[in-house]
Formats: sequence, structure tokens, C-alpha cells
Amino acid sequence: MSLTLAILIPGILLTLIGVSLLFAQQITLATLKAFPRSKSATLVFFGSASLWFLYNIWHLSSADFGDYRNVLVVGFAAIALFAFKSVPDFLAVRGLCILILLAAMPLLMAGYMNYEHPLIYFQKGFLYVCISLALWLGAQPYRLRDFVEFITHKKSRAGVLGGISLAYGLLLIVVSFTY
Repeated sequence: MSLTLAILIPGILLTLIGVSLLFAQQITLATLKAFPRSKSATLVFFGSASLWFLYNIWHLSSADFGDYRNVLVVGFAAIALFAFKSVPDFLAVRGLCILILLAAMPLLMAGYMNYEHPLIYFQKGFLYVCISLALWLGAQPYRLRDFVEFITHKKSRAGVLGGISLAYGLLLIVVSFTY
């Protein structure tokens, strides 16, 4: 992945989130409130995270237990299927956290050992914050529900968060075109 694309992707995502929160309508806020326990969001986020993780397991090298990948794929696929059945609460949040953790690696690796472009630290800092939040929310997914309730309690809070997200997203988009 190119460095431009690795910075552009988070910038576009932050811009879209910022615009949707800045101009938050009741449907946006209702969707945001329903997200943590949504069955359709669970299927999308946890399902895609499971598939991406299984894809990574299937492509392990011999040094990384690649000789046992059939057993690992079956075992982790069973765990993912049992998670849908046994722990459906906040599975959408956990799926989002897994996707963030899986997506962070290629985005960070695009700028690995790239010291001549100091503006990349805007992207790296944002990704490390996302990784930290994903680890925290993966362990305590109910915290996202509490945060969403706090944000949606007053429409101005959603607007402030949207403005910050939009500004940082636009900054990342501008930075991405400097390479």
C-alpha cells in the first residue's frame, strides 16, 4: 500500500464520520444508539472481522504455525460461530475493534522506517489512538454504549465531535497529497 493511500483512507473515514455527526439528524443519532447491540451491525462487523482474521490465519507461513493452519482455521471459525450464538451482546463493538486492529497493520506498515516525511505522524498518532481505544473497547464494549449515550444526550456534543473529526480528517487528506 502506498503512503498516500495509507493516509488518505483514515482521512476519508474521519471526514465521513465528521460530516455525519456534524449534521446529525435523528436517524443518524438513532442508528448510532442502536449500533452496540444491533444484529445487522454484528453480522457486518464481526462477520467481516472473522473472515479477515481467518484469511490471515490461512496465509500464515511455516514459521508462524502455518503447518497447522487447517486446525487453526477450523478452531477459530468454530469460536467465531459460537460467539454469534453464545455472546451476542456488544458483538458489533467487538467486531469493529477487531477490524480496527486488523486494518491498523497495513496502514502503519506503509510508513514503516519512513523518517523523511514528518507529517506522517499525524496518521500514526491517530492510528495508535484507535488501536488503544480498540483494545480498551474490545475488553469493555459497554463503554461505547455509555459514550454514545453521552454524545447523543445533547445534539451539540455530536456536533463538536463531528467538527473535530471533520477537521482532523481534512488535515489527513491534505497531508496525504504532500507525498
